[in-house]
Amino acid sequence: MSERRANVEPPSGTRGRSRGGAVNDVEAVLDELYATPPSDFVARRETLAAAARTAGRADDARRIHAARRPTLAAWAANLLLRSQPEESRHFLELGESLREAYRTLDADGLKDLSAQRRRVVSALSRQTAQLALEAGHRLSEPVQRDLEATLRAVLADPDAAEQWAGGRLINALTPPSGFRPGTVPSAAKPATRGRPAPAQRARAEEDELAERRRARQERLARAQEEAEAAEQRLREERARQTDAEAELQRAREGTEEARRRMSAAEEQLRQARQEYRQSETDRQEAEKHSRSAADALAHAERDARERAQHLRRVSADST
Repeated sequence: MSERRANVEPPSGTRGRSRGGAVNDVEAVLDELYATPPSDFVARRETLAAAARTAGRADDARRIHAARRPTLAAWAANLLLRSQPEESRHFLELGESLREAYRTLDADGLKDLSAQRRRVVSALSRQTAQLALEAGHRLSEPVQRDLEATLRAVLADPDAAEQWAGGRLINALTPPSGFRPGTVPSAAKPATRGRPAPAQRARAEEDELAERRRARQERLARAQEEAEAAEQRLREERARQTDAEAELQRAREGTEEARRRMSAAEEQLRQARQEYRQSETDRQEAEKHSRSAADALAHAERDARERAQHLRRVSADST
């Protein structure tokens, strides 16, 4: 079976509406985010989450921040869906027809649709590679194989088709192993049919072997893509840690500078208090001297008056 996301996105008809009909709909924001190339995904996610928080939409901010970065193959599949909506709709319809042909055991229809499947997958894969290149990302051979596996899964598995139609794939999808041209469940074969001819069995075995090889190559390519994504996340987390350490160092330096300014202010305050106490002592001493001088002046004035009166009396007695 194909890989399934933990949370299936709501149908496209529910998008475009938010609480109270707000213009800034989180679904539209997530659609925009998953249209962003993987190399810019994390930075764009943080910008959109911060904008939602600033707007007071905490729940939306949490949803945006929880969005996982897609692999390059998953992003390319999303890009195809958004860039070529009409061709994508026909592709989904082809998958429905092909699955119906397997269910009804329509051999002629199955043969025609299988050939059409190979042509369409190949054409869409090349078209998607060109779209990705125009968006600034060249798809490597392993990524191209992951993309083709995703497209085959969309045709073979209705769950995979539903995931791709949501436009928010995170990982490449894997087609179910039982979906191969010319093979049907043995329990569903008509009872009147005989055993396959040796040549048919040989071709079936060759097809099965080739499919197993492709599956191994796809698993290897997917593992490589996931390892690259993990390495990218590691680099991003290291960059965040470096930024956090730099911010912590700036905060420590700011605290130390504030402590120095506070110590200098406290020293100035201590000196000012000491100067104030000295000034108060000098004032009190000056007031004491002023009172003493005033008393001495008053005493001198009284003595001068008394001596002047005595002089006048002596002068009067002499005459």
